[in-house]
Amino acid sequence: MLLNTVLYSGFTETFEKCFIRDDRYKLLLDGIGVTVKVALLAAAMGLVIGFLIALCNLSKNKFLNLIGKVYTDVIRGTPSVTQLMIIYFVIFATVNWAKWIIAAIAFSINSGAYVSEIIRAGILSIDKGQTEAGRSLGLSKAQTMMSIIVPQAVKNIFPAMCNEFITLIKETAIVGYVGLVDIQKAGDFIKSATYEAFMPLIATAIIYFVIIKVLTIGLGMVEKRLRKSDIR
Repeated sequence: MLLNTVLYSGFTETFEKCFIRDDRYKLLLDGIGVTVKVALLAAAMGLVIGFLIALCNLSKNKFLNLIGKVYTDVIRGTPSVTQLMIIYFVIFATVNWAKWIIAAIAFSINSGAYVSEIIRAGILSIDKGQTEAGRSLGLSKAQTMMSIIVPQAVKNIFPAMCNEFITLIKETAIVGYVGLVDIQKAGDFIKSATYEAFMPLIATAIIYFVIIKVLTIGLGMVEKRLRKSDIR
């Protein structure tokens, strides 16, 4: 009984020290906002970049095809943290933009390479007869792609795109390298200020887990609706 009391007292004291004292919990709340902003903007821009690069990789034009291949190889062959630092400290060094926007651009460029391969595989998974049917109806190549091929490919690639978005959220944990205080960096600040490692790190892990779990459930519901629409 005495041991339980001592353990409980120690836990509450550490909890108060890490999160309540000096309103340190606000660091984590602000960090969640930064992580979500960066991930959402990066995902949106990465989708656009990925679609364009996928079209380049599928193009019969040698120049466009070369651009797509070089982009994909370079981005997938270098660490995301290195890309982030090059884009922030070199390319955008003289640009007076918000740090989170520059970070989102860096992550969108990284994500675009992986999204492009997902989209390319999705487009190639559609039977060629669908393209022939569209062309026989008098649709142009672009119209066939946007009206027939892409809508079908979206349903095929949706689970992989969801996984890419979830991966993107976890990858944003490196934005501390450019001075952004996200969830991970907030936990590091608390750890440095309190000299307590266990509780801030566990809190950081729990926050990431909850965000990912909620997203997984939400995206899973969307996927089920897409499957039901196929059955109908």
